[in-house]
Amino acid sequence: GPMYYKGWYHFFYQYNPNGAVWGDIVWGHAVSRDMIHWLHLPLAMVADQWYDSNGVWTGSATLLPDGQVIMLYTGSTNESVQVQNLAYPADLNDPLLVDWIKYPSNPVLVPPPGILPKDFRDPTTAWLTSEGKWRITIGSKLNKTGIALVYDTVDFKTYERKENLLNAVPGTGMWECVDFFPVSKKSENGLDTSFKGDDVKHVMKVSLDDDRHDYYALGTYDEKKVQFIADDLKNDVGIGLRYDYGIFYASKTFYDQKKDRRVLWGWIGESDSEYADVAKGWASVQSIPRIVKLDKKTGSNLLQWPVAEVESLRLKSDEFKNLKVKPGAVVSLDIETATQLDIIAEFEIDKEALEKTAESNVEYECSTSGGASKRGALGPFGLYVLADGDLSEYTPVYFYVVKGSNGKLKTSICSDQSRSSLANDVHKQIYGSVVPVLEGEKLSLRILVDHSIVESFAQGGRTCITSRVYPTRAIYGAAKLFIFNNAIETNVTASLKVWQMNSAFIRPYHPDQKR
Repeated sequence: GPMYYKGWYHFFYQYNPNGAVWGDIVWGHAVSRDMIHWLHLPLAMVADQWYDSNGVWTGSATLLPDGQVIMLYTGSTNESVQVQNLAYPADLNDPLLVDWIKYPSNPVLVPPPGILPKDFRDPTTAWLTSEGKWRITIGSKLNKTGIALVYDTVDFKTYERKENLLNAVPGTGMWECVDFFPVSKKSENGLDTSFKGDDVKHVMKVSLDDDRHDYYALGTYDEKKVQFIADDLKNDVGIGLRYDYGIFYASKTFYDQKKDRRVLWGWIGESDSEYADVAKGWASVQSIPRIVKLDKKTGSNLLQWPVAEVESLRLKSDEFKNLKVKPGAVVSLDIETATQLDIIAEFEIDKEALEKTAESNVEYECSTSGGASKRGALGPFGLYVLADGDLSEYTPVYFYVVKGSNGKLKTSICSDQSRSSLANDVHKQIYGSVVPVLEGEKLSLRILVDHSIVESFAQGGRTCITSRVYPTRAIYGAAKLFIFNNAIETNVTASLKVWQMNSAFIRPYHPDQKR
């Protein structure tokens, strides 16, 4: 239920107060003025009623025009049935929204006929229909088909089920954390969830319980037919584009009315062992908030980019211009420590080499093509982050270009964990996907490095990859940054700007602090 309310960004999250594993889930609550520095507030809602005694699960906030704040959330009942419940702030004059009241007649929705009791969860933010009703969608499945059920309401207490499904995609399994919102085809600003107009596309996003990834599709919303139709049915939701090709799940957007933008948060889980999580006493982090908007140049994907506020953490910077990196070279970049960085980089391949390179119909897949050490004609090349001096540990983030049989270039962006840590209880995968590169564009990359988290944004955020890595040597002052070129047939010219990053303040809120 993320939202902006009376000067504060509110973040509610799934939290187990009794351990670093999934279990007794309640709602944690934190607030921030800028989405960077956070104050922890008391738990917002706990599992204290029959209808949520097995967990206060995911929900969404809706801000009504009259100033009311509506929170719908899934409860797991004393019999583990998934039901939808209503809660609202005890005091709308409290900008911190510390106290919440659960509606006395909860639950407001139970699984409809034909839907299994454990397949009905995660209500969305509501949007206004032309009839003046509020509409929500809830994820579910029928056999192996992922579906989004639709309900209309006037008061958020009683609901009318719509016959049509908002969308259904065979083979995708259970849909969790459905999100549905408009994006502008003309403006760079975000839009309120209820916005209607001609110059709008809709985004439908689902989290697939089967593979734990977040997928989205762009398309058209027909309010009368209660239907979302993807622009490209081959890339419908759950079988096409992803928000992020690494570890990034159960994400949710909200409309930030303060700055006219649509902001996305995602849950970054761990890829080490549960034993290690218990030992360190915590598990999982939230991504840096991202702005989400339509890519006006392609029209077929979203752009995601870290919110501008993260730049307030930038400290000293180093700049490297037009570095020529020869085939097979690895070059250390002379910066201070490299555990907290914001990196912006551009790469160019030699034009002559491009022309000479033979065409190929080989498909390149980041996950199965051998990682950063497997050399090809035009890649891989990029950066080693969180590397130690003798490269016993390093995490490559890199481009790989293939010249297709039609002479067209196809570019992939990858993040390779296979040498990221000497620890052996770590899941080391190679993540990535293709990234659209338009004529005349340089290859561009932004990377946020934060100890065990690497968030990468290629081509202005057309393709994003979030990795968790657990170096044992490339830590604190021993962490370094390298540029590398493992292409066989081309030099690479690179320009970078690298900022050291300050730490955000995250601390408990004390009532005597000024509000």
